[in-house]
Amino acid sequence: MVPFKKRRIQLHTASSGDGTIKYPQVVIFLLERKMGASRKSFLTQLGRGKGFLVEESFNQSVTHVVSENNSGDEARTWLNSQLSKQLGVEKNSTREEIHVLDISWYTESMRAGCPVDILDRHRLQTQECGTELTEFSVPSYACQRCTPLMGHNSRLTDALSILADSAEFSENEGRSVAFRRAAAVLKFLPQPVTRLKQLHGLPCLGEHSLRVIKEILEEGVSLEVETTKHSKQYTVLKPHLLSVNEFQILTGIFGVGVKTADRWFREGIHTLSELRRSGHALNRAQQAGLQHYEDLNLPVTKTEAVIIGQIVKKAVNAVLEGAEITLIGGFRRGKQTGHDVDFLITHPEESREEGLMPKVVFWLESQGYLLYQKTTRNSYLEANEGPGQPSSNMDRFERCFLIFRLPVDTDEGKVQMERLRGLPTQTENCTNMRTPVDGETETKTHPSVDASTQKRIPVLEPTQGSRDQPWRAVRVDLVVSPHSQFAFALLGWTGSKLFERDLRRWAKQEKAMSLSSHALYNSIQGTYLRASSEEEIFAHLGLEYIPPSERNA
Repeated sequence: MVPFKKRRIQLHTASSGDGTIKYPQVVIFLLERKMGASRKSFLTQLGRGKGFLVEESFNQSVTHVVSENNSGDEARTWLNSQLSKQLGVEKNSTREEIHVLDISWYTESMRAGCPVDILDRHRLQTQECGTELTEFSVPSYACQRCTPLMGHNSRLTDALSILADSAEFSENEGRSVAFRRAAAVLKFLPQPVTRLKQLHGLPCLGEHSLRVIKEILEEGVSLEVETTKHSKQYTVLKPHLLSVNEFQILTGIFGVGVKTADRWFREGIHTLSELRRSGHALNRAQQAGLQHYEDLNLPVTKTEAVIIGQIVKKAVNAVLEGAEITLIGGFRRGKQTGHDVDFLITHPEESREEGLMPKVVFWLESQGYLLYQKTTRNSYLEANEGPGQPSSNMDRFERCFLIFRLPVDTDEGKVQMERLRGLPTQTENCTNMRTPVDGETETKTHPSVDASTQKRIPVLEPTQGSRDQPWRAVRVDLVVSPHSQFAFALLGWTGSKLFERDLRRWAKQEKAMSLSSHALYNSIQGTYLRASSEEEIFAHLGLEYIPPSERNA
């Protein structure tokens, strides 16, 4: 038998793929109770592969105990027993330096690639004896609630989100929305739910959702959720929160929606390799998505989004002085990472934005920033839309779907914009420009583009799976809005999706109005209600203004 001290050294050496321990001051132990041996093994390998020190068994060096599906009392009781049994410490005298944490701290650290700061929501709380249960009160519509990025019931909301995704894959939109509404209510609650009684009388919690919640509260896990999460269909169509790889994602391919992915799944295509061998004719978007698959499935950081915004702003200012650009989507709501970056562009003078998009795209492409682009024209005409509810929740703005070529410093992993500026230029013949297809807007040289901005740089051919390239591919959407519609566009493109859905539902059911990302129509008065800010729109709807950071339903 190997002595304990040597076993410790062997375990430490195995903590990362190349034997390097990046964070020796953080020693993690994953509590197997209610987690299961296979999941613990997977999470252990994941952590070690990223340079974390994850111990196989609890010992004196452990600084962080990570638990899943256990209450604070349960985890503390287990820890006290270990301290007493293994280390000779008296029961109920838990060392203060041991952090007892929820699995959310571990998953967030894995995504970040380093130990994240420990917040109150990460710590497993113990319930004081005699504390009365809190019964909550929740408004019916998500647009009436201030919902932060992170709630106190992630274990419950994550479970309901898995069922919502599964229902969406089965094209059962009603069931999917019901689960998402239930999850949004739980996310709004100011405290963790410990008893089902606390949820009595709350809106949007149907029998199915309550049954799942009850099972998790009482058993620590929902059999239906676990079965769904590990089903073949779910793992192929939806990436697991941690186990993202080519064998588990079809919907992760840019240009592939749920219906297409489900059809491929039913044809027996479960991996990217099988898709490549299948002979399926892919459109241009899907080809680009497959080519840049690895990059496009990496999280985009807020820093990267800001840098891309600076580049887009430079392009916009080069072709139209005074135009304005706003970062929208999840980043505007306070997220630090996302799967793509969205920008809304307008000009204070109405109609000056017309024709702007092709010029901006041309500038970006001529500078070597684009790997793929497709532009759709503005098809919204207020006079033709009429007072009725729009046939689709999608807006009609001029929009460009891009795969952006973002320069990076691969040595330090930081965005490095000076890299492009130092590259030699090509001739002015623009040999790398292609003829637009599939209804794209053709990009041509415009007299309003300064000649100094039309120098070309070499556009590197993408190398699938290579992390040595001096750039990464990032999904970017550009949206151009007339200034008269800017407030509505800003509100519609900020999200979240459920918040926007309930805004439209509130307008229709409570105020007899029709709301879109273009306009607000009062059906009773027969008039459009103008607004120059989001606050005015909320006032028209009779709602208290909710800032973007609180719209995370």
